[in-house]
Amino acid sequence: MRVSLEITPEKLVEAVESGEEIHVLDVRAPQRLATGKIDIVPEERFHNVRGSELLARADPGIPRGAHVAVVCGLGNDSRRVAAHLASHGYRAESVVGGMAAWNRTVIARELEAPPELDRLVQLDRIAKGALGYLLVSGGEAFVVDPPRFVEAYEGGLLGARLVGVADTHAHADYISGGEALARAHDVPYYLHPADAIYPYDGTPGALRFKPVVGGERLRVGRATLEVVHTPGHTEGSVTYRCGDAFALTGDFLFVGSVGRPDLGGKTEEWTKVLFESLRRAKRDWPVSIRIYPAHYGSAAERAFDHTVGGALGEIENEPLRIDDAGRFAAWIRARAGKFPDAYRRIKAINIGLESVEDEVADELESGRNECALK
Repeated sequence: MRVSLEITPEKLVEAVESGEEIHVLDVRAPQRLATGKIDIVPEERFHNVRGSELLARADPGIPRGAHVAVVCGLGNDSRRVAAHLASHGYRAESVVGGMAAWNRTVIARELEAPPELDRLVQLDRIAKGALGYLLVSGGEAFVVDPPRFVEAYEGGLLGARLVGVADTHAHADYISGGEALARAHDVPYYLHPADAIYPYDGTPGALRFKPVVGGERLRVGRATLEVVHTPGHTEGSVTYRCGDAFALTGDFLFVGSVGRPDLGGKTEEWTKVLFESLRRAKRDWPVSIRIYPAHYGSAAERAFDHTVGGALGEIENEPLRIDDAGRFAAWIRARAGKFPDAYRRIKAINIGLESVEDEVADELESGRNECALK
């Protein structure tokens, strides 16, 4: 019998992005797919068959000889299924750590850095469609929107000294690693004070942070980051702008949409605020400035090199092009609605009002982000 191999989540991403026609076989119960699945392959190459069925018949409905990445919850059942399929002529590999590992995987991608930066790195938490950033200049580093798994960020420092960590806003779809990373390196954690308040009842947060407001400038080596207050998705949403080169827009502005203004229970009020933030950005920012958001909805928002971003004047973004406040409000109303119940609790965790164990955090964060309106 051929010995089954294993494939790490990172190698699986590499295989898919290199153009390999790999199949993903999820051997969990079908209802578990609602909590998230590996969706980086086309639907026709994603398969869901329970492991017990495959062990009995070894027919996953995949052409024999195909390369198959087998995934389960933790990587145990998938090893048995992969070994069984390998004995029947498949190139089967078990995804190391299963969906638990997949949900934590962060892929680092180098972006083109302007002259004032030595490196600009986009860190893609691919299961969530969540993006964070590492900026390095003159031996100093700055991190924006990190998840609670910060190893990729610390590994990317490469000798640079971390001088600050920031969240563009208090996230609702994932638990931030910002405050913990800043505390570990004894550097400031930046957040707008309007986002250190629980939006549903006004309870003040209980986290340690350095307040930033629109108009402030932060130095990182040779670079200057301007803080631009861009509320609407949240009251304290900010953008970190590096001159005319790029803007880290958080959930204010995505490549294909805008951050939903209905997560705080103030849809009508925040819709008006969001429209004004977009109006100011279109007025004040050059069309050539690169937009680098904190989320993306699908692979359609990726560039040819798999990064996510684009020039303000070139991104295909329907709500960004709406210049009438009434039409913009109608566009929002047609799409706003229910969002995951976990978002309220995650928001509370991110401003220090709750704490959770990793296992509970994994459950709260499961599935892709729903921060953009479609």
